[in-house]
Amino acid sequence: MVGHLAYDDSPSGRRPAVLLSHEGSGLDDHVRGRAERLAGLGYVAFALDYFGDGAQLTLEQAMERLAPVMADPTLTRRLGLAGLDVLLSQDVTDPDRVAAIGYCFGGTMTLELARSGADIKALVGFHPGLTTSPDSKNITGSVLMCVGTADPFLTLEQRLAFEQDMADAGVADWSLEVYGGVGHSFTNPRASEAGLPGLAFDAKADARSWDAMLRLFAETISA
Repeated sequence: MVGHLAYDDSPSGRRPAVLLSHEGSGLDDHVRGRAERLAGLGYVAFALDYFGDGAQLTLEQAMERLAPVMADPTLTRRLGLAGLDVLLSQDVTDPDRVAAIGYCFGGTMTLELARSGADIKALVGFHPGLTTSPDSKNITGSVLMCVGTADPFLTLEQRLAFEQDMADAGVADWSLEVYGGVGHSFTNPRASEAGLPGLAFDAKADARSWDAMLRLFAETISA
């Protein structure tokens, strides 16, 4: 599988680490860039490639690739855990200070990774799919999901169901940031190139969600 590992090799010793999961169209420069950005802040960052070949996919290809993964939470968790294993195998990674973030379906993968019982101190989703699961009781880290009200792939009912899922599971620390009038893929400057309604970059929501993530990291894994 083709992933992207980034860290600053000038400091010595172990440092906090972040696992990144990409959008449904494949591992791209957007998520690689976020890994590099985190490396510049003192984290070890590994962007996994859950499709496995580094390809950029059309919408039709992406849906074909995603269908079996979306239908099988166990498979989703296995892919996330495989990426986590790579991150934890790095000599510079502090295994006690690990976070996971994801974009679009990558946000869903981050949730499923935490539901597997993995020791993730913080998990963040940007315009994710907000699935529910009885296994949410296994989440031990802090949860932050960032979504827009104009996301065509996320309904109000799904947001409310996710809130209920977190409450029912007894997740100790979770939050949902909701940005009014913001669509899907709001963190990706190239979102509109897909030509789909409801997909658009939003600089303000992008900056606010990134800052919210960094605040959570400061509370949980601190670079």
